[in-house]
Amino acid sequence: MEDIGQLVAGLESFVRHYGAFAVMPILAIEAIGAPVPGESLLIFASILAGRGEMSLPALLISAWVGSVIGDNLGFLIGRKLGRATVLRYGAKVGLTNERFSGIEKKYTRYGSATVLFARFFSILRQLNGIVAGMLGMPWWRFALFDAVGAVLWVSVWVFLPAYFSEHLAFIVTLAHHKIVVVSFLIAVGLILGVSLYIRYLREAKGPARQ
Repeated sequence: MEDIGQLVAGLESFVRHYGAFAVMPILAIEAIGAPVPGESLLIFASILAGRGEMSLPALLISAWVGSVIGDNLGFLIGRKLGRATVLRYGAKVGLTNERFSGIEKKYTRYGSATVLFARFFSILRQLNGIVAGMLGMPWWRFALFDAVGAVLWVSVWVFLPAYFSEHLAFIVTLAHHKIVVVSFLIAVGLILGVSLYIRYLREAKGPARQ
């Protein structure tokens, strides 16, 4: 626990010193399986941005670019090295065959949806690209859903802490109950989708009546 505390303190110092773009390499490293607290660090940086200690737009860009670069590097690693090699090195950070098999089942069953929401769950976030590449998912599909998923994840964990830092306890609770956040995003997406579809039908009927 002491080592983890020192790691977090060191990363926070790194972010304070180098600013918003310090988040980029940390999130990229996390996305290829490194056990670093990327999400916690993003929340910390977002609070600083909310206080005006760093640029909020720069943090958004940095976090998104770092996430996407890391995930795509992971995809390449999974595609080139394969399951056996990934497991051999993954065992050093607690990635057992049983845990990896469970993750593979999620990708096989839910496909693109898993990629879309993977960033909201700690183990999936670190292995998102690696597993997708290893299972042979087409790169264009992975890149598309991963980019959109990164937009959702970055938006949630940048805007919430930046504008509602006085409710930090609630934000921390959300961070530990990711299914609530994902369910909310799905609900909002469905509402927007239905609203746009209804609007489209009304506009299509308008000219027809004339």
